[in-house]
Amino acid sequence: MEIDPPLKENLATAEDWRKALNKVVPAVVVLRTTACRAFDTEPAGASYATGFVVDKRRGIILTNRHVVKPGPVVAEAMFVNREEITVHPIYRDPVHDFGFFRYNPDAIQFLDYEEIPLSPEAACVGLEIRVVGNDSGEKVSILAGTLARLDRDAPHYKKDGYNDFNTFYMQAASGTKGGSSGSPVIDWQGRAVALNAGSKSSSASAFFLPLERVVRALKFLQKGGDSYMSKWEAISIPRGTLQATFVHKGFDEIRRLGLQSETEQIARHASALGETGMLVVDSVVPGGPAHSHLEPGDVLVRVNGEVITQFLKLETLLDDSVEQKIELEIERGGTPLSVQLVVQDLHSITPAHFLEVSGAVIHPLSYQQARNFRFQCGLVYVSEPGYMLFRAAVPRHAIIKKFAGEEISKLEDLVSVLSKLSRGARVPLEYISYMDRHRRKSVLVTVDRHEWYAPPQIYTRDDSSGLWTAKPAFQLDSMIPSSGVNGKATHMEHVNQINHQELTDGVSSMETCCEHASAELNSHNEAGIGSKKRRVEEYMSSDGVLADGSLNETGEVKLENKSATENAVVSDYPGATAAAANASIAEQVIEPTLVMFEVHVPPSCMLDGVHSQHFFGTGVIIYHSRRMGLVAVDKNTVAISSSDVMLSFAAYPIEIPGEEVCSHFCNGIGTGGGEVNIDFHFVCLCFLLILVVKHCKTTFVNYFHCVLFETEPALRRGDSVYLVGLSRSLQATSRKSVVTNPCAALNIASADCPRYRATNMEVIELDTDFGSTFSGVLTDEHGRVQAIWGSFSTQLKFGCNTSEDHQFVRGIPVYAISQVLDKIIAGANGPPLLINGVKRPIPLVRILEVEFYPTLLSKARSFGLSDDWIQALVKKDPVRRQVLRVKGCLAGSKAENLLEQGDMVLAVNKEPVTCFRDIENACQALDNGDNSGNLNMTIFRQGREIDLLVGTDVRDGNGTTRVINWCGCIVQDPHPAVRALGYLPEEGHGVYVARWCHGSPVHRYGLYALQWIVEINGKSTPDLDAFVNVTKELEHGEFVRVRTVHLNGKPRVLTLKQDLHYWPTWELRFDPESAIWHRRMIKTLDCRNL
Repeated sequence: MEIDPPLKENLATAEDWRKALNKVVPAVVVLRTTACRAFDTEPAGASYATGFVVDKRRGIILTNRHVVKPGPVVAEAMFVNREEITVHPIYRDPVHDFGFFRYNPDAIQFLDYEEIPLSPEAACVGLEIRVVGNDSGEKVSILAGTLARLDRDAPHYKKDGYNDFNTFYMQAASGTKGGSSGSPVIDWQGRAVALNAGSKSSSASAFFLPLERVVRALKFLQKGGDSYMSKWEAISIPRGTLQATFVHKGFDEIRRLGLQSETEQIARHASALGETGMLVVDSVVPGGPAHSHLEPGDVLVRVNGEVITQFLKLETLLDDSVEQKIELEIERGGTPLSVQLVVQDLHSITPAHFLEVSGAVIHPLSYQQARNFRFQCGLVYVSEPGYMLFRAAVPRHAIIKKFAGEEISKLEDLVSVLSKLSRGARVPLEYISYMDRHRRKSVLVTVDRHEWYAPPQIYTRDDSSGLWTAKPAFQLDSMIPSSGVNGKATHMEHVNQINHQELTDGVSSMETCCEHASAELNSHNEAGIGSKKRRVEEYMSSDGVLADGSLNETGEVKLENKSATENAVVSDYPGATAAAANASIAEQVIEPTLVMFEVHVPPSCMLDGVHSQHFFGTGVIIYHSRRMGLVAVDKNTVAISSSDVMLSFAAYPIEIPGEEVCSHFCNGIGTGGGEVNIDFHFVCLCFLLILVVKHCKTTFVNYFHCVLFETEPALRRGDSVYLVGLSRSLQATSRKSVVTNPCAALNIASADCPRYRATNMEVIELDTDFGSTFSGVLTDEHGRVQAIWGSFSTQLKFGCNTSEDHQFVRGIPVYAISQVLDKIIAGANGPPLLINGVKRPIPLVRILEVEFYPTLLSKARSFGLSDDWIQALVKKDPVRRQVLRVKGCLAGSKAENLLEQGDMVLAVNKEPVTCFRDIENACQALDNGDNSGNLNMTIFRQGREIDLLVGTDVRDGNGTTRVINWCGCIVQDPHPAVRALGYLPEEGHGVYVARWCHGSPVHRYGLYALQWIVEINGKSTPDLDAFVNVTKELEHGEFVRVRTVHLNGKPRVLTLKQDLHYWPTWELRFDPESAIWHRRMIKTLDCRNL
């Protein structure tokens, strides 16, 4: 019996394989790729893969399409001798899983290697093969196998990502895994017979791409030149398509589809020996050449009179007939049909440009995704929603159909609409999703008011350089800036549909105030029966506000009739009549003061360890006028100032933006402002941007009311209170409860990623659990606010590596809010902040940067505390019966080297101390005294009483106001939660890495968050200014040596390659003069220092 020639090759000896591998291994490279932007089927990210040299003279490396990426990519190839070179993509097939990188062969100086020849004809069933590549990241791995099938269906990877089609695949049980994509599948002669593409994780099966179309594409590329040239000439490789997917089905199944026996006989005779089936239409893309002509189930018989049963013949014919008509003979249910179709250029429906706006990547829908989703090619497709679209709940893979009232059919339409919008504009957007394709969804998109991101840019692929070049999407002056004093109503017309046509001229200017309106703030106090009641009323006058923004006068008005006040509040509210029958008095009084917060944090500014991009919470109006409104809300809702806040009111159906004024320290640490300490008060003050209506003196502002605070007497155990809050649907709800603990000390552990946590705080606990999300205020039966019912965040840990965020709610006393409000109204000294066109001073806060915890006096006695001190502390506070101990000092604080962990604080300025508020009051008293800034503290340490002078600090209420983005990492000064860990690097502290971006150089080289950068190229970076001075001297493509120190104190040195093309260095800084976050470019690719 004659033996088939290919089987003789299986007689190869171990020596034959050794020789083949010695020749192949040097030509195999490890590819380190970084997808700089999400695009088409691929997300942004960094990965490892494999490639191999197929043309040494021209410097061409073959690998998979999903390695080359359809979008922007930066890549390096590392040879077996550890020589690393930069590679650039020159071609990625629109359909099949192969692509080419290009490199400079002269850059390889120390390695002798040869290109690997491509021999698709050598593949056959039973052929023994080796897969050589970077399997599982092992640099060089050699896996053995035997080709079992040559006609496997193309593997299906995911329903919304890349999938190959219209081709056969080979299969072998070689067990390849991640990192081996792009590996050569070689025979014993060292020839590549296939390209490794994928595998099945549930088995040892590996899938290989045949090389026939690869060889054709390589020949076209080789026509571009005989050797490597610094300037590559982009080569067009003809590719045709009908936008139809075919599958190969066996004759048995085709007969059930109605295939005539005569047709089957023709197909068997005209095909190669052993043909087992024919091509059948599986799907047709809407709007393509085959749409309405071909249907699923059609059996392909002939193309241009030639019987076609194999993918290779069909693709060859289509590629050779681009923009030409071809005739297809099919059978549909046994009925012969003939159709003429025009072959479309496949590259024309492969996107080569995209729009980047507010972090979103938007481009024409590709053939790949159009096939997945059954949409028409070229529609406006959201590859990555970024911030602006994510904020509006537009998902990835959405198709934008309408924007700002205009139909969107192509990307240029979207750019045109964007160019007409002003910053802060709120416009409707309609989109469809492949998950719910038959219904349009309508959302409200808010154009970024702050400069969170660079202006919109169009990136276009340049195959000559392998880069995507960026240019402005439109003239920068065409997007109207947010001036804060005027605006047009065209982008806000949807707000005017509330029967207020007279608002037309003012609706867009929610941040503006009427230039003719002014306010006089009055403090109303009533002293009687040991209680202090406070209410702020609004009076309109012509001289109520001074030029510098300070308030004209503060008067005292006695509230003589409590019930009359309540009735006045309720009567103005439109829903009062309907609600009065069922609502409690407290609910009727409080409802017009409640505000629902929706907070979004842009990914580019997730500072201070903030753990989420989206927050909800309930606030309460504590002051409002024509010039300014103030709302108090818990710190967990407005975690950082670099966020966008939208306010919805229970008093009137309107939604407007707000800005953070200050976040307040409390309970023993500070007296106002500032997000720079471990002990924030949790009550952020956000000013309302009240919309002023021209030609109308009585507006919806009149529906708003302020709460009436009752700070004294403090709540006691057993007191009855009403919890009044808002649901997500803005429905007020009140529930009666009883105080079980009015002074519970909060104890929240540090999270894995340091972030704000409540410390040095006493909260109020109730006897009823109202859930972890319902927030509002605690009032007495008359609606006087006694506490904010606010949310807190903590991290629950399960085992060593598992944790989850947990929310809970507690009552926050209102005395600190009252103190801050007094300072704002009185125009306290502090940095000015622009509020509705008027600069107003924001209070400074004096803080003691120490974290305390209470210890029972019975325990303190065991530590040796004397009876005299115990009696003195009991006399001072017979309820708490506790002493404060030092848990830790903030690193870098004035108290760091004075107070030690475990110290008991007995007195401050000779006055006994028993609770956090005592220390807070002592700090506040320093501002009214000699301003020395020192506290005279008596402490008990290891059996001895010690008197110490401990310094305090003055902070503003701005929080983190500056951030640098370098190589894709977000760098800031160490925030309080980091300093609360009690450690800063010795090297001048350094700058702190808060976040990193996918697809950036820091992602590629592993410079992640939770560490300080202390040196760059041997130059110290103790602060942001020094960091900027060092990094702006670095050039594009330069390798940088970075020294870091982790939070655990472990030092590390790493290198990364700077990429100014896709990741320029920029700064984001809050400007109090304009109340806007401004973006400034520090260094771009052309090395301009702006």
